[in-house]
Amino acid sequence: MEVEVPVVGNRQCNCNYGVGHITDNMMCAGLSAGGKDSCQGDSGGPLVSKQSSRWILAGVVSWGEGCAQPNLPGVYTRVSQYENWITSQVTGDQPGFITFTSNGTDSDLSVTCPGLPPPPTTLPPTAKPVVCGQAPLNPRILGGSSVVTAGVWPWMASLQWKGRHVCGGTLVAVDSVLSNANCFSNSPIASEWTVVLGRLKQNGTNPNEVTLKVTNITLSNLTGSNVAVLHLEARPTLTNFIQPICLDNGRTFAVGSKCWATGWSSGQGGVEEVLQEIPTSVVNCENASTTDSICTTSFTLGQGDSGGPLMCKLGGSWFQAAVLTADTNTTGQTRAATMMTFTKLNHFESFLVNTLGTFLSPTSAAATTQSTNITATTRGDAPAHFPFFFHLLLFFMCLHLFM
Repeated sequence: MEVEVPVVGNRQCNCNYGVGHITDNMMCAGLSAGGKDSCQGDSGGPLVSKQSSRWILAGVVSWGEGCAQPNLPGVYTRVSQYENWITSQVTGDQPGFITFTSNGTDSDLSVTCPGLPPPPTTLPPTAKPVVCGQAPLNPRILGGSSVVTAGVWPWMASLQWKGRHVCGGTLVAVDSVLSNANCFSNSPIASEWTVVLGRLKQNGTNPNEVTLKVTNITLSNLTGSNVAVLHLEARPTLTNFIQPICLDNGRTFAVGSKCWATGWSSGQGGVEEVLQEIPTSVVNCENASTTDSICTTSFTLGQGDSGGPLMCKLGGSWFQAAVLTADTNTTGQTRAATMMTFTKLNHFESFLVNTLGTFLSPTSAAATTQSTNITATTRGDAPAHFPFFFHLLLFFMCLHLFM
């Protein structure tokens, strides 16, 4: 048997059962009119909620007064309260936990009844600026191998057409992913595409991943190579496993700089097709040199890598220097003879600004902006830039009066 029942807030449920009977470890669900509920024999079963394409175990059938009685909703164990305990009990592959927030306002806050304390009054938290290029789980400096842990490249996106990985991409804004325009030559219809963030393996479990629908695909349509921006249906929750990368807007990547390319190349990464990383270095472009080009030592690109990033670390933040280009119409792999030449992202700066708006800033830039704002906020009885020598003059005048 199955039944669909709405969640009842804990304040309302406390009023229904008597204040103090419903704790934070519980959640309630049922109709005020009754008629639908879990009942005897259902204990231990699931209360599930569908978020995007996933079913989430929110509660475990626990207790209630009778079954399906008016104003007496079913009471369930709140699974989120037991995450640490559940994790500690599982010795094999860990279960996946996901955070989600319901849309709309919390009407339960307005519920009151005798004995029920008023809802806590909290000031809304100050929104922290979203910064780019931060990868807390990335220790990469030298060397390179198959990525064996999740979160090393938290901006990587798997672009999927009808559920099948086609190209790579990168999260470059709170709701947008950057990729190669060639990926959409056969199917530019946004509704046929989804973006998976937080993924490590194409085959296997990925407890930190989120799948989002694509609402719009915009191509740069410039002469030569082109990029694409995918606008997502919703903003993903940023975690250690999902972060945006900074975009190059004219930065210099010196010859010899260590950079990386990442992607899910077809046939690579073992049976699970684990995300692959390739270390490379910036080299002199020689005859191919233009202000819009960046050249690296040669490395192999395969089907499925196109759209992924060429990225370098500057000043503690990761910047995407270029979008990888590979022939996605063949199953083979391509290798340049001596070096690889890519179109730098600053070539697409006007298109990206028009499509994305202002680029995200790295931590250092965000901190500088915050510091500037603080400096400009001064008390009304003193100018913001009161000359130091004038303070010194006043000090000696006062000192003279007391001598």
